[in-house]
Amino acid sequence: MTFSGSYRPGDVEFLLTPLPLQDFTDIPEKERLIQSGQRHYSEMLSPESLPSPRYLDVFRTACAINGARMAHDCLHLASLIAARRPDEITLVSLARAGTPVGVVVSRLLNEVLGRSCNHYSVSIIRDRGIDRNALKHILARHSAESIVFVDGWTGKGVIARELASTINDYNLEHGSAIDDGLYVLSDLAGVAACAASCDDYLIPSSILNATVSGLVSRSILNDAIGPDDFHGCVYYDQFLPHDQSQDFADQLVQQASGMALATAAPIDKEAAGRVSREFIANALIKYGILDVNLVKPGIGEATRVLLRRTPRLLVVRDCDAPEVAHLILLAEEKGVPVQVDAALPYFAVSLIRSAIDA
Repeated sequence: MTFSGSYRPGDVEFLLTPLPLQDFTDIPEKERLIQSGQRHYSEMLSPESLPSPRYLDVFRTACAINGARMAHDCLHLASLIAARRPDEITLVSLARAGTPVGVVVSRLLNEVLGRSCNHYSVSIIRDRGIDRNALKHILARHSAESIVFVDGWTGKGVIARELASTINDYNLEHGSAIDDGLYVLSDLAGVAACAASCDDYLIPSSILNATVSGLVSRSILNDAIGPDDFHGCVYYDQFLPHDQSQDFADQLVQQASGMALATAAPIDKEAAGRVSREFIANALIKYGILDVNLVKPGIGEATRVLLRRTPRLLVVRDCDAPEVAHLILLAEEKGVPVQVDAALPYFAVSLIRSAIDA
């Protein structure tokens, strides 16, 4: 079964198994189970709530400030994909941060660049890999060479490496030729095959959860998923009156449609990768952290921590920068300490609290 969430049917097919609202695991307990190794993060889901009115105002401000840049970068990414796929194009966005980007890019390919495009959204899970049943579904309908994997951004590059590893294994086992490269708006880690930039900028869709991603939860892989099923998700239909997903995509497509295609400045992936590696190594020492998974660099990753993990500390380069206004608000609402570091190579970094030492 495929479905389109709260998007129009032609915008995306979620290759996910909708599950009934399950027994949620509260965030502190989830953190303890993950860090102790008793459960994998994909096996549990914490309750998701609607953004507060104040936070929604911050989202609208983010759209006003950086919506045009996101629209431009989606158009740029679409043009790069069109150049690299002269024949069939099959966009495969990584649920769920990649979904809004995939919806916009697929429409721009069709409506602005005149290229027909199919768009699927699939699950990929750290240490578990991409959903192989979803891949089989796509390959039964499209050529392997047409597939393009899309996400919003890279943080430390974990998902890009997971994608490369799992696709390489799949190709070896099945004799297929799927391109394992990842296409993103912002490649902080310098690991993407193709990116619109390497800048840490406020991508508006990064600061909301389900209500900007088709009302779909983070993907789930637990005992409820059978061997032939797609990875699971919860569809939050109760949030429909508050959904931003379709309007947000429509707004970006409208903005991008009025922009001229311009040659973008080349990005320096090697420099981005070097900055990323040096920062992570120094952060582990500076903050006394043994598990690299507890360090989340960049606005997008820092936001995820404050929304659905147990934060230890929010570090920002400038607490008055509009790019971090939503993070400051979240930290205030959740009682998370904020530290300013003017030398930070990113706008923000979140550190997850160790549940083992607590």
